Parts: sequence; structure tokens; C-alpha cells
Amino acid sequence: MKLAMIGLGRMGGNMAHRLVQHGHEVVAHDRDPAAVAEAVKNGATGASSLADIAALLPSPAIYWIMLPAGEITEKVMREIGEIARDGDIIIDGGNSFWKHDLERAKWLKERGLTFIDVGVSGGVWGLDRGYCMMIGGDDAAVKHIDPILRALAPGVGTIPRTHRPKTEGEWQAEMGYVHCGSAGSGHFVKMVHNGIEYGMMQAYAEGFDILKQRAKEDLPEEMRFDLNLSDISEVWRRGSVISSWLLDLIAIALADDQSLQKYSGRVADSGEGRWTIDAAIEEAVPVDVLAAALFARFRSRVEYSYADQLLSAMRFGFGGHVEMPQ
Repeated sequence: MKLAMIGLGRMGGNMAHRLVQHGHEVVAHDRDPAAVAEAVKNGATGASSLADIAALLPSPAIYWIMLPAGEITEKVMREIGEIARDGDIIIDGGNSFWKHDLERAKWLKERGLTFIDVGVSGGVWGLDRGYCMMIGGDDAAVKHIDPILRALAPGVGTIPRTHRPKTEGEWQAEMGYVHCGSAGSGHFVKMVHNGIEYGMMQAYAEGFDILKQRAKEDLPEEMRFDLNLSDISEVWRRGSVISSWLLDLIAIALADDQSLQKYSGRVADSGEGRWTIDAAIEEAVPVDVLAAALFARFRSRVEYSYADQLLSAMRFGFGGHVEMPQ
């Protein structure tokens, strides 16, 4: 299939590259000419403007936006809405707020256009590993872009298959992507995914901080252990009930430097943790762990700990988020 990829940052550029590797034609656009040049080097067709893109795509055109949530995504989507043709499909693959999707879907529908929201997880590793995707939108439109989704998804891979009652057809979720429901549902599910991510990261960070502080001199000597955190993270990766990709990233960071000196410990939050807690309040669902994890990030910007440095290391590991000492 042929589509436009608009926004060639840490994820968008790699997604465009993966699509080309799987035989799709990609028209690549970014405000940074160097990013477009890199995409062209990887097999995409470059476009210097949104108007150029429209002329290069067949009907129905597919515009995939990979830009930061908020004003820039809104601006670009409005511009596409003005130049797109009847029946075209506009996809937002960034971390947009799901309630904004409802407004955008309505606005685009009034113009004869179809909106799809895709929550994407995979970070800077997605080129090789593939991207886990949570999708919201019209059934027919989602089916139309299935070859694109299949190319971006990880596939079954080496993960053991889940035993369940047989159903007809292929289990899409097993391939690493799922159509969650109508517009907004994909970003809603991705929002909760990120809220859970906050809690998991915080649990790892606090646990390793306890291990590190066992060597403190104000503890009785016989109660001190000078533990090798790199070894511990590595052994936990192998057969442990708490093994995960996040633990893999911890092991990589600790193997490089157990002191984590290159990480500031001032931990940012992208907004999805806050939105998840807002949703929990609307639903009267208790989210003690997720709320505490978010508030811990707030506290890290005032006074940080080793746990916060490890959070920074994990964020850099999966998403390339830079929180280095200034």
C-alpha cells in the first residue's frame, strides 16, 4: 500500500523505514529536511509540504501523523482536512488525548474523511521488534489499512501462544495489534497502558533503590550488603516471575554504570499518566499505585533519588527520552 508518514522523529522515522522494508510505499514529510533525507535514504519518497503529499497519494489517500500530542498535531490534522479528498483516511499515531479524538473524528467526518486513532508502543526499538498497536475507528477503514498494521506489528514471534477456545479466523491481538472499538478507543487503551507502565517502572525503581541503600554506612556493619545490581538485574531476567522488557532495559543501563551518573533523576511525565488518573476519577476506580507513581515523578523534580535515576534510565532505554544532568 501507499501512505504518507508525517513526522519522522524517534518513532515516525523508524515506522516509515519498517514499512518500506515490508514492501509498502511511503511518502515521508517532516519540518526537518535532514529527517526527510534520512527517510529517502531508507527508501521513502520525500515531500517538502502537505500539498506535495496530496498529489503523490492514490485515492483513498492515507495520512499517518506521528507528531507530539497537542497543538502541532491539531494544526497538521486541520491542514490535512482542508486538502484531503472525500474518503481519505487520517491516522493519528501519537499519544493524543482520547477525548480530542472524538472531536477530530466528528470534524473530519463532516468533511467526508475518516479518522483512525492508533496508540503505538515500541519506542526506539520498534524498527526491529515491531510495534504493539491499539486502534480505534470505523471498521471498514481499519480493515482497509490492515496490511499496514500487519507490517508494523511484531507478529507472533517467540512469545508462547496463549491457550484459549478456538475461534474462527486469525487472532489479531496475537499478532501484536488490536481494533479496540470506535474512534478514541485506541488512544484510551494506550493511555491506560502508559498509566500501568508508570506503576511498573516505579516498582522496579524503588526495589533497586532498596538494594542499593543496603550498603549505607549508617546501617550496622553486619546488616550491610554491597550488592552488585547489574548481576541482580541480569539474574532476574532469567526465569524470574518479574522478568520483562523494562527489566531488560534496567539490566542494560546497570551493565553500563551501576551508579547511573549520566541520568539526572528529574523524571518527566508525558501526560498520559495524568489522563489515566482522570479517567479513574470519572469511573470511581481506585488507582493507588498509578497515582503514587505519578506523584513520585512530580517529587523527583524537587528532590531526586537513585530510584528516580533508574526511572530516567528506563525512559531513555525504551523511548530515547533525554533526562541527562545539565
